[in-house]
Amino acid sequence: MAKAIMIQGAGSNVGKSMLVAGIARAFTRRGLKVAPFKPQNMSNNAAVTADGGEIGRAQALQARACGLRPHTDMNPVLLKPETDQGAQVIVQGQRVGTLRARDYGKEKPNLMPKVLESFHRLASGVDLMVIEGAGSPAEINLRRGDIANMGFAEAAGVPVVLVGDIDRGGVIAQLVGTQAVLPPEDRDRIKAFAVNKFRGDVSLFAEGSKEIARRTGWVDLGTVPWFQDAHRLPAEDVMDIASRGDGRVKIAVPKLSRIANFDDLDPLAAEPDVTVEIVEPGRALPGDADLVLIPGTKSTIGDLKFFRAQGWDIDLKAHLRRGGHVLGICGGYQMLGQWIDDPDGIEGHPGRHAALGLLEVGTRMQGDKRLAEVTATDLSSGAEVRAYEIHIGRTDGPDMERAWLTLEGRPEGAQSPDGQVRGCYLHGLFSSDSFRAAYLERFGLSGGMTDFDTGVEETLDLLADHLEAHLDLDALYALAKEP
Repeated sequence: MAKAIMIQGAGSNVGKSMLVAGIARAFTRRGLKVAPFKPQNMSNNAAVTADGGEIGRAQALQARACGLRPHTDMNPVLLKPETDQGAQVIVQGQRVGTLRARDYGKEKPNLMPKVLESFHRLASGVDLMVIEGAGSPAEINLRRGDIANMGFAEAAGVPVVLVGDIDRGGVIAQLVGTQAVLPPEDRDRIKAFAVNKFRGDVSLFAEGSKEIARRTGWVDLGTVPWFQDAHRLPAEDVMDIASRGDGRVKIAVPKLSRIANFDDLDPLAAEPDVTVEIVEPGRALPGDADLVLIPGTKSTIGDLKFFRAQGWDIDLKAHLRRGGHVLGICGGYQMLGQWIDDPDGIEGHPGRHAALGLLEVGTRMQGDKRLAEVTATDLSSGAEVRAYEIHIGRTDGPDMERAWLTLEGRPEGAQSPDGQVRGCYLHGLFSSDSFRAAYLERFGLSGGMTDFDTGVEETLDLLADHLEAHLDLDALYALAKEP
């Protein structure tokens, strides 16, 4: 059985996902077989796994850091928000339904056996499990039935390291305050702490670290400076996506309310000659954009209404009149058609909804979700693309006769007669350097494309170097124990 250690946060977005990826890469380089694990994640940015399911994209990156292919056991419970009060529930990679937050709270205890099953199955084949919590254990109002933080740590019998975010300020209160509100049995599970995202001279916080250690009795694993290359790694949280670059080609991306699988943007943002501009709600689509990319969404019909509410439908037509191009991926593709039919009310009230009308296609929502890793070919360049599908719905119509991709021998995607508007269901297209280069040629860019996969690997190694220098990994490993 593997040794295990759990990284929990004194708040959300303290950098747990990145720390777990860096720790995993560091110990993998030391010769250990390492696997990541997150009992429960909440994210609409999912990855398709080799065993035909889906997990949070952060766990897919962490798997990559370990040299492993993503597997559903790495994130047995995934919540994908569909509304402000409800989320689709994915258990061991498969959709089991949609629950309101209150109902999910009642269901959580029933999910612990599945969580532990995945954990022990994964742990049986590795030397070290690096586990990521969710949110903060200080939310003691959620402790009953918890499967994400201390509830899991208790059930699996694993020690905890608590991480605070100094960039937000008040990190001493974050860490000491968490200890103060926890019940004694949970407090005792925390063995050490670390401070993350320090800007400037780390030695200036030496007295602060000593005070935290004195008040809590926890081992100080170190203060980690801000990792400058963090933007080169795929973001998991929609809070982390931001406009990047000052290149000659501008790609505008409307920030949908339920934006999903926005990893499509990372390879584009990595190009020095490309600007990816995230358009926040309430702002107009920029008039100087070369391409408007409508990304995936967890709620196509809801975000179609949201898109119109921002006036982006009007901006999009003006963009096309200026000769601009439009690309819709997955939910964005569905939105570009003539209509979306939802007879069973999968996304809300049953009925047919008028879409943006820019492609001669229509979509019918169906209950079965398509989850698959695929290989496609770009018809114009011949470039081969490794991609993935993750969607509900079937799209048909005349513009599919102008498909611009082939997928396993069949046409994929649609485009308008003038070629200005395109759509497809395939996520991950732009991770292929050859396809990305061919696609960007239409906007005047040629040659010198970034090797995206190599860049991610190099950044994971830089992250591991960063943690080796600033985090006491030997002490962390000594704290790990068999569940």
